[in-house]
Amino acid sequence: MKIAIPRERRENEKRVAASPDTVKKFVGLGAEVIVEAGAGSTSSFQDSDYSDAGALIAKDEAAALKDADVVLKVQRPLTKAEGTDELALMKKGATLIAQLAPLQNKDQVKDYAAAGVTAIAMELVPRISRAQSMDVLSSQSNLAGYKAVLDAAAEYDRAMPMMMTAAGTIAPAKVFIMGVGVAGLQAIATARRLGAIVTATDVRAATKEQVESLSAKFIMVESDETGETAGGYAKEMSEDYKKRQAALVFEHIKKQDIVITTALIPGRDAPILITDEMLAVMKPGSVIVDLAVEAGGNVTQSKPGEIVITKNGVKIVGHRNVPSRLASDASALYAKNLFNFLNPMIDKETGSLNLNWEDEIILGTALTRDGKIIHPQLTEGGN
Repeated sequence: MKIAIPRERRENEKRVAASPDTVKKFVGLGAEVIVEAGAGSTSSFQDSDYSDAGALIAKDEAAALKDADVVLKVQRPLTKAEGTDELALMKKGATLIAQLAPLQNKDQVKDYAAAGVTAIAMELVPRISRAQSMDVLSSQSNLAGYKAVLDAAAEYDRAMPMMMTAAGTIAPAKVFIMGVGVAGLQAIATARRLGAIVTATDVRAATKEQVESLSAKFIMVESDETGETAGGYAKEMSEDYKKRQAALVFEHIKKQDIVITTALIPGRDAPILITDEMLAVMKPGSVIVDLAVEAGGNVTQSKPGEIVITKNGVKIVGHRNVPSRLASDASALYAKNLFNFLNPMIDKETGSLNLNWEDEIILGTALTRDGKIIHPQLTEGGN
């Protein structure tokens, strides 16, 4: 089995889909690994690191992909309309494994089927116990939550912890985390380490205990509604809930120095958590980091790739691809997720890939097979 690791070509993407460590493990299982020259350079992995681990270095993407049975990527392939048709470089029957954003790019899923490629979307890995080590959303969101607090601290023109000096005492910063998933929990932990007073909110009442275990205060609307899907993700709430939540946040946000928003709903635009009216009552010099900015944003005035300053002096940070801002660690974790996903499916005697089409992990992540679109979210109700 030949596994190809091409260089990522999408804008703002510095990660790579394999680390020297995972290459060594794949080689140990009998696979031949081909890494495109320079694929890991933006993640601090050199070609020599890969070759020392047993990989072959291909001069360009075409050479890396032409005979590959498995193609590992971070993001979906570029299309012809975007300049380079990466899918066309893959052979029929190849298995493409990456974060493919299939619900947002349904036409491209059709292209995978037409090309005879078995496409697997890693962000759809089901949230079950034995798949935790394969969960790319968790590994990458964990780093994003950490980095969001550091980005906020860099833009905030005051100290985070309480400081007592002979000249006086500096009060600790007040940090509000909106959305307590993996990113939110790591943001809470990081802000607490930096000495801030932290509060958090989420539509899922079950997160209260997690927030309080990190010495933060949980605030939320009292309601009989459950804000959680069967898969453990946040879901859209009723209009009545949204109005009451907005009123609660409006009063709370007036006193905050830093706000981190992390709310995402799979397959849909991110919900608006901070409105123009809320921004207008925030303190001058306060900072918001919108981690959902690329999915439409949790903040009305956030812009992807920009730091916006409102009329009353609130900074809204909208960095793109936050995990990629910690490319080396993000790549190492993502690569391990991919290895953990593939390892059980590699025949230890022949070294070939043997997908178990009855396994719920494969059923949950596979988009295409034998020229057809097979994922339930893409086939039900027409395609």
